[in-house]
Amino acid sequence: MANPPGEIVAPQPAASVVLLRDVEDGLEILYLRRSPHLRFMGGYWVFPGGRIDPGDHQAGNRDASGTARRAAVREAQEEAGVTLDPASLHPISQWTTPTASPIRFATSFFVAEADDSPIQVDGVEIHAHQWHRPEEALRAHRAGTVQFANPTFVFTTRLAEHTTVRDALAAVDTWPMEQMLGRIVPVEGGRVALYTEDCGYASRTVDCPGPRHRVWMLDAGWRYERRF
Repeated sequence: MANPPGEIVAPQPAASVVLLRDVEDGLEILYLRRSPHLRFMGGYWVFPGGRIDPGDHQAGNRDASGTARRAAVREAQEEAGVTLDPASLHPISQWTTPTASPIRFATSFFVAEADDSPIQVDGVEIHAHQWHRPEEALRAHRAGTVQFANPTFVFTTRLAEHTTVRDALAAVDTWPMEQMLGRIVPVEGGRVALYTEDCGYASRTVDCPGPRHRVWMLDAGWRYERRF
């Protein structure tokens, strides 16, 4: 349900980490399935993550990046049983939930290599896990067997270009630190999320000449367009 006109919920700070591992035929990404009973993205397949807790802050330390790293590490342990060093996390970008949402987060995303520990989900907030090659995950999304939020879809799409964890992390280190706040525009057959660099971001216009940074969320399938 959207908020009443003029009412915008302030986003809560959060952190998430995309966990990678090498397998014989390429790299895999860890996906967790949220309980379908949760109010926010119930039933969606996501990366380990959640809101930043008071304990993630260090007394006298105003370093927001360090706080987000600690939160991402804690969430990886709580939701998947994975132990990480905060220094091993590679920052990607920050995504903020669109303003019309009744529940909003400003989430700092990271990427890291997982160790060989078995994945252990809590069975409460997280009901299942799967390791997938990025292209396999995208096929499952097209088939409708998994639900992704925009960040999950975009990062899976971009990481599908790489075949090893080492190459993926090296590429991530070259990505610009983007602040992602989508503006949702209805179109025939679905919706489009426009981001800051897109020619239609300010005007909420889809048919415009110029740079593209958008996610097409169509009934016929999703597509990430990045040309700027």
